[in-house]
Amino acid sequence: MKDDTWRRKKDTPSDEEDEEKESGSEDESGEEGEKGVIEVENPNHVKNKLKKADDITSEGAAGAAPELSRREREAIEKEQARQRYEKLHAEGKTDEARADLARLAIIRKQREDAAKKKLQEKEEKDAKAAEAEMARKKAMEAQLGGEGSSGKKKKGKR
Repeated sequence: MKDDTWRRKKDTPSDEEDEEKESGSEDESGEEGEKGVIEVENPNHVKNKLKKADDITSEGAAGAAPELSRREREAIEKEQARQRYEKLHAEGKTDEARADLARLAIIRKQREDAAKKKLQEKEEKDAKAAEAEMARKKAMEAQLGGEGSSGKKKKGKR
C-alpha cells in the first residue's frame, strides 16, 4: 500500500496530496517522509502545462489557416502560375500564343487559297463538261437531222 501511494503521489503530486490529507490520518507519517524529499530541477524534464479554454480559442482564431507543408505550398503556387499562364495565353500575350496565332493565320490563308483553287478547277471542269455536252448535242442533232429526213422519206415511199 505504501509503495502504491508513493507512485500515485509521484504522478500527480498536488491533487492527490490534498485528497489524502482530507481523507484520513493513516498516512501522515508517510506524507511527512515525502515532504523531506528535495525537489531537484531537471532540465530534461518537461512539465505538462495546463491550458485555459480562452488560450486555446485565441490560438485557434489567430492561426485559423494551418501552415502548409513545402509540397502543398509548391503545388498551390504551381497551380496559380498555370492559371496565370493560361489567362495570358488566351489573351495572346505569351510568345507561344503569338507563334500559335501566326501559324493559325498561315494555315487559314493556305486553306482559303486551296478552297479558291478547288472552286476554280470545279468551274473549269463544269465549263468543259458543258462545252462537251453542247458539242455532243450538236453532233447528235446533225446526225439526227440528216438521218431523220432520209429516214422519213424512206418510210413515206414504201
